[in-house]
Amino acid sequence: VQLQASGGGSVQAGGSLRLSCVASGRIFSVNTMGWYRQAPGKQREWVATITSGGTTNYVDSVKGRFTIPRDNAKNTVYLQMNGLKPEDTAVYYCNYYYRQTSWGQGTQVTVSS
Repeated sequence: VQLQASGGGSVQAGGSLRLSCVASGRIFSVNTMGWYRQAPGKQREWVATITSGGTTNYVDSVKGRFTIPRDNAKNTVYLQMNGLKPEDTAVYYCNYYYRQTSWGQGTQVTVSS
């Protein structure tokens, strides 16, 4: 499975961005897609996941601010980020899981105060 992420950019605190991640290749109907992020000097951390059935989970630090909708017909997962904070600055990666994990390239999100 190949993943193509897009939508990063620079915004001021309080702003919004929407990331997109399109999966291609051998896509199974039952899968989990998600977003991770890695800030400079820190380990990659999990942000949010959504199953093909629509079950979502979020890290506590983004609950109430981020949502992770998906469009199964387009094999696309999004990360809608509202109320962005400087601590959300990171490279964001999408992934796909069914028996094994595939990763997309990162997309940079920079939030200035």
